[in-house]
Amino acid sequence: MKKFLCVLLAVAMLALTFVACSKGGSTEDTTAADDTAKETLVMATNAEFPPYEYHEGDAIVGIDAEIAQAIADKLGMELKIEDVAFDSIIPGVQSKKYDMGMAGMTVNEERLKSVDFSTSYAKGVQVVIVKEDSDIKTVDDIKDKKIGVQTSTTGDIYATDDFGEDHITKYDNGAVAVQALVSGKVDCVIIDNEPAKSYVEANEGLKILETNYVEEEYAICFNKENTELRDKVNGALEELIKDGTVQKIVDKYIKA
Repeated sequence: MKKFLCVLLAVAMLALTFVACSKGGSTEDTTAADDTAKETLVMATNAEFPPYEYHEGDAIVGIDAEIAQAIADKLGMELKIEDVAFDSIIPGVQSKKYDMGMAGMTVNEERLKSVDFSTSYAKGVQVVIVKEDSDIKTVDDIKDKKIGVQTSTTGDIYATDDFGEDHITKYDNGAVAVQALVSGKVDCVIIDNEPAKSYVEANEGLKILETNYVEEEYAICFNKENTELRDKVNGALEELIKDGTVQKIVDKYIKA
């Protein structure tokens, strides 16, 4: 009987030792997992700008989303995309709420006062959408017309400078501006060529003028103080441009 009790005691002691070791191992594993957790790269965008960024179900996809993911992968970081109003991207980057802004964003002198930019990764063209029976035939005919734009975009900035604030109506996104054109609230819409194609395809009776309004360069914006991140991202971006990855992504969404 005593021998049997001794065996039971030994088994119990062994079980307790095993449990204790298991808990210790679990803590070490958790610590190791924490040590290898990826740093997050937070990108602000406005997912109303196909094919650069738009919603596909719950996901944000497009040229900018894929290039940003390729940059994050190269840097060993976890990409997080925040969908916000376009005119809140630069203030959010300035306040360090977001690490960078990427939304088909054009480099211009006004924005360079507030943020830094990466190397350009794509070219954009601002165009004019009109109704098919419009008397607007060229860019020169826009003078004194009612012009729809998306707030804080370069279309907004250039049109306001060229035609005056009184002739500009600002909308939260391009789709709303185009609907204003369809309903006759404005005479034309100035917007980037690629989303313009999508809007014209989706709305019968519209066309894009053959004459381009403005040509521009797209780049990623950063807080002026965050030079380390800017240089890291820019280095990765330049490698992706050099090895053809960026062009492949652009070609996937924009057919020649």
